Amino acid sequence: MENEPTAELIRAQLRRLRVRAELSQEEFGRLVHFSGSQVSAVELGHRPLDRFFLARADEVLGTGGLLMSLLKLAERDGQPSWFRPWLEAERQAQQLRCYQPSLIPGLLQTENYARAMIRTDDMLAEQEAERRLAVRLDRQTVLAGTDPPKFVAVVEETVLRRADESFRGLMSQQVTHLIEASSHPHIAVHVIPADIGLHIGLTGPFTLARGGDGGWIGYLENQLGGTVIDKDEDVAILLSRWESVRSEALSRRQSIELMKEVVESWS
Repeated sequence: MENEPTAELIRAQLRRLRVRAELSQEEFGRLVHFSGSQVSAVELGHRPLDRFFLARADEVLGTGGLLMSLLKLAERDGQPSWFRPWLEAERQAQQLRCYQPSLIPGLLQTENYARAMIRTDDMLAEQEAERRLAVRLDRQTVLAGTDPPKFVAVVEETVLRRADESFRGLMSQQVTHLIEASSHPHIAVHVIPADIGLHIGLTGPFTLARGGDGGWIGYLENQLGGTVIDKDEDVAILLSRWESVRSEALSRRQSIELMKEVVESWS
């Protein structure tokens, strides 16, 4: 899914930069490992924008990453209308709280885990799956900026241990990533032990974001997408449920020890 005005801007910039470098489509194609006809198809919009192509184009043309930055904007702008307010809230948040009963939270997923999860949807074409993966990994940069939000995640122990033989290496890498993420002062991962019985969080995942004005908004995921929650009474319910699920979880240190035990049990 490309945002057409932004995609056309990328194609126009690509043509302008190539011409300014005095390169024909054939000459430019050799430098970026594409054929001249493929370069033409990209510039004319007959071929979808390709991350590898644009990354190579940035290198060859010395753009400082301009084309890839524009592509990220196109991918964000191409998100469904219901998701854009949450993306904006996530980028501007000072605090993020996430509870996930069945998956690793998206902001903490490794590339391999994220790709495996996205590809469980067999209705997605390869290109769309890779586009969704790129957007998810780009979202994670919010935790790596100069002034990142405080991110607290609560996950179920059963999520960490969900791995058959073929999936074990991927999960070992993923849980190790959670341990490493927890070493950062602005990231905390808390685990609800498997021996905890029924609790309110099991009714579904939710995320909360606190903006610079001190206000909170929520986000609920479902099989068809998600819903942004901004009514005060609904946000208050989610904040209350956050306190409930957080109270069921282990401390930060205990959670790290449990995650280490999970990884060691597979080795």
